[in-house]
Amino acid sequence: MASLVEIYEARVAAGKLKPDAAQRAVLPELERIRAALAEAPAPAKRGFFARFTKSDPKPVKGLYLWGGVGRGKSMLMDLFVEAVDTPAKRRVHFHAFMQEIHHGMHEARKTGVDDALAPVAEAITSKLRLLAFDEMQITDITDAMIVGRLFQKLFEAGVVIVTTSNRPPDDLYKNGLNRQIFVPFIGLLKERLEVYPLESPNDYRQHRLQGAQVYFHPASGSKAKIDAIWADLTGGQPAEPLILPVNGRQVEIPRFANGVGRASFWYLCAKPLGPADYLAVADAVRVLVLEDIPRLSASNFNEAKRFVTLIDALYEAKVRLIASAADEPERLYAEGEGAFEFERTASRLREMQDATWGRT
Repeated sequence: MASLVEIYEARVAAGKLKPDAAQRAVLPELERIRAALAEAPAPAKRGFFARFTKSDPKPVKGLYLWGGVGRGKSMLMDLFVEAVDTPAKRRVHFHAFMQEIHHGMHEARKTGVDDALAPVAEAITSKLRLLAFDEMQITDITDAMIVGRLFQKLFEAGVVIVTTSNRPPDDLYKNGLNRQIFVPFIGLLKERLEVYPLESPNDYRQHRLQGAQVYFHPASGSKAKIDAIWADLTGGQPAEPLILPVNGRQVEIPRFANGVGRASFWYLCAKPLGPADYLAVADAVRVLVLEDIPRLSASNFNEAKRFVTLIDALYEAKVRLIASAADEPERLYAEGEGAFEFERTASRLREMQDATWGRT
């Protein structure tokens, strides 16, 4: 079987990837995990008499790969998971995984169990040997309160975890409510996962958008072009709704794949959402495709106010915006109450069209 380095170099030679020294440097770590998974038996399948042996197999140390947006973390994860020769593996976005955990716990509570997390964790560990997470980040206190216990159960069952993140472990849930309760989880991650920074100078997502049109007006007739950008950025991955817990409520991005969200103006701005909701959206996505922004006026004043709040959140978080709108930014809100205040939003929309805009 070809090694990950050989697979990577073959794709470079075929023109499917551009050579990147920082990406290549990560491959031995991923190869270490792949080889260990191939050699070590899963703890749950070692048999009855194995419990009387002198020691358990040494647990396979996973990987926490962090670095800036667009550096190729997701591509490396795809290459790794594809090459791991076991059906007991799963690749999932971290937000989506935590949604499943909360849903499972909600269902378990209906049965009257004392610990709703236990049957959920058992269901995972009974099926999986490898869990590969994309974009680990903790923004919600409910996630922060359970993730430590959950991962402890996964590690104890021998599940190997490989995850990507935009930030180092010490910055997870930074400034979060009751963060002191969460801090031991950071220690657990650093103990059980090899922490590796991906220090590539290249932002491949920005390169794909370099020089590309990202703001389309009028919106009619732009769908095919936006569909093409969406397909390129998501790599053809199937889109699913992403539900974000915010202060006991749920905010949904209707289409989400490979860190890219997609929604209409009306989906995100016609609902009674506020700053916390839009901050959660901005934190969850690397790129947001926002379609069908209408002309704004007194007739849709509340929607316009929410749109301003959304753009502020995206701007501050350096989220890349792909948009279709009724007109150019400066002519979206031409007159009426709020038109003067919208000038800042129009300026930001214009700035966000720049080829160099986005997270670094």
